[in-house]
Amino acid sequence: MTGLEPRGLAEALFQPVLAAGRVEMAYYGGALDVDRKADSSPVTAADRESEAILIEALAKAAPGIPVVAEESVASGSIPMVGDAFFLVDPLDGTREFINKCGEFTINVGLIEAGRPVFGLVYAPALGELFATIGPGRAVMTEVAPDAPARALTDYTLRPLLARIPDAAALVAVESRSHRNAKTEAYLARFAVQDSRRCGSSLKFCLIAKGEADFYPRLGETSEWDTAAGQAILEAAGGTVVMLDGAPLRYGKSGSGFLNPHFVAWGRSVIAPRL
Repeated sequence: MTGLEPRGLAEALFQPVLAAGRVEMAYYGGALDVDRKADSSPVTAADRESEAILIEALAKAAPGIPVVAEESVASGSIPMVGDAFFLVDPLDGTREFINKCGEFTINVGLIEAGRPVFGLVYAPALGELFATIGPGRAVMTEVAPDAPARALTDYTLRPLLARIPDAAALVAVESRSHRNAKTEAYLARFAVQDSRRCGSSLKFCLIAKGEADFYPRLGETSEWDTAAGQAILEAAGGTVVMLDGAPLRYGKSGSGFLNPHFVAWGRSVIAPRL
């Protein structure tokens, strides 16, 4: 175990995350060159520059704990991970970022013994920050990237609590950029009253806020896409499980840190009708 205290870690990362947000918003408002990685996914200078800020901050806040970061992994820099390590996605929702949709986030998650125990998600274009600050305690606040405040304690932190789903009138969350037939078929097995499309790890945060009930992801994701959001949702009373009902776990370095299919739920897991 790392002994890191979630509230202290959130405070240590507060200013670096805002700095990364300022970098991203500077690119967001202007012309943008888009490169392609080996898997054909898009990447920009904003991804790389914000990642460098976060890696430096984590080295100071938690020296000795490995950092698995998306763009570093893409360039071949993959650290050895043990019981504890960080997962960083410096710009989750690059497609939304490129398309000038504000639903992109900065994700930092801490893994211990395969479980996400800390998460921080920041949406700079929306000015929304979500974080875990203790066991079973997740909060959110509004803060702009250029805010003058120096600490998280300068803001009013609103507790997050996932709601108990109504099996007869569920609100689903779907990926804005990655819808597929498998997901649609899965949703058809439930009494879905409404469906919301959203980018990045904000899908987890919507459930943590009590504004939606579940988010099925039957498509490819990586651990850095989900760790921070899962930590926040679980601290808000929710759960994230694989299709067999087992908890979504982390540290799958042998598979390139790829996730299996999973479903994020509020405070109850609902069985499908069929």
